[in-house]
Amino acid sequence: MLAKALTGSNRYWGWIVLLLVVIGVGFSCYLWQLKEGLTVTGMSRDVSWGLYIGQFTFLVGVAASAVMLVLPYYLHNVKEFGRITVLGEFLAVAAIIMCLLFVIVDLGKPMRLLNMILYPTPNSLLFWDMVVLNGYLLLNIIIGWHVLEAEYKAVSPPRWLKPLIYLSIPWAVSIHTVTAFLYAGLPGRHYWLTALMAARFLASAFASGPALLILLCYILKKYAGFDPGRAAVQKLAGIVTYAMIVTVFFVALELFTAFYSQVPGHGMQSLQYLFVGLEGHRGMVPFMWVFVFLSALALVLLINPATRAREKTLLVACGSVFGALWIEKGLGLVIAGFIPNPFERVSEYAPTLPEVLITLGVWAAGLLVLTVLYRIVVAVKKESALGNEG
Repeated sequence: MLAKALTGSNRYWGWIVLLLVVIGVGFSCYLWQLKEGLTVTGMSRDVSWGLYIGQFTFLVGVAASAVMLVLPYYLHNVKEFGRITVLGEFLAVAAIIMCLLFVIVDLGKPMRLLNMILYPTPNSLLFWDMVVLNGYLLLNIIIGWHVLEAEYKAVSPPRWLKPLIYLSIPWAVSIHTVTAFLYAGLPGRHYWLTALMAARFLASAFASGPALLILLCYILKKYAGFDPGRAAVQKLAGIVTYAMIVTVFFVALELFTAFYSQVPGHGMQSLQYLFVGLEGHRGMVPFMWVFVFLSALALVLLINPATRAREKTLLVACGSVFGALWIEKGLGLVIAGFIPNPFERVSEYAPTLPEVLITLGVWAAGLLVLTVLYRIVVAVKKESALGNEG
């Protein structure tokens, strides 16, 4: 089946070349960072996690969202998801690969990764994060590939695959739960020290991931001639709607707890920095009000059945969900946790140009993996449809 990725239109190959160019630029910047150290980034002693870890956190959620297809399709026999479940699993593969790459570029010396393997520390959440992420990557590669291969050969998937499918469901929840615990387990960071963190992560994951998948389905329909089916898209839109409502509710709970209690240790100062600025520092304020606007727009379009059912407004809503949650989780969550520092001082963070280019390079690498996998899926689905008609 891999040979199918080597055939395609000029548009397909032009997209591949563009991604390779962006990867090349990002990799060149990473080599410079590897030589000079993390001093080329905007991170500092006070803000030791930045754009890289923000993207890592956001993409773990995108990967975990595959469970919103796997669970209904395999456990509850929701046949509408039959054409797109493998798309969700391969989206998880690409997202986890990006997650791992962001961890690598965030390390000053990538060889340090070997310490987690050579000297495992089960009492460390980082160790368990490595286990669940790599395990989930392996599960989705095995499940997605063998299911697609069975469809290509017009046979039933092997019976040994079903236990792995069932295992992947709680495993998907575990990857974002463990990631949330990395934040919530740090007592020195008031903004992250909340029992609601894992629930917030999962809710936002189940909104952003399916929203992205809906956008990808429309791209495949327009440029690859692959129709995922209106029923499947509308069911996904319903999932996005409820998950986004819960996500906004959880953010509101954090705001109430912080400002009604008037206790700075409940994250009040971090939230002030995000939404109105703190001690004259307002670097994140414009972004967070864009988050508010996009969230409101998404909810208005999604809650209304008429606009949710209309293709153009659904695309706007899904784009708004994805953009809003990328800002909230991919930028605001990580940065605000370091502000103010333990000495009650504000040290702002802004990514540098090399940092941005490396980030774009990692995203391009993930999109390259996703493009190749989706090219194979579309080719197999089209052949399977022709075989059924014959």
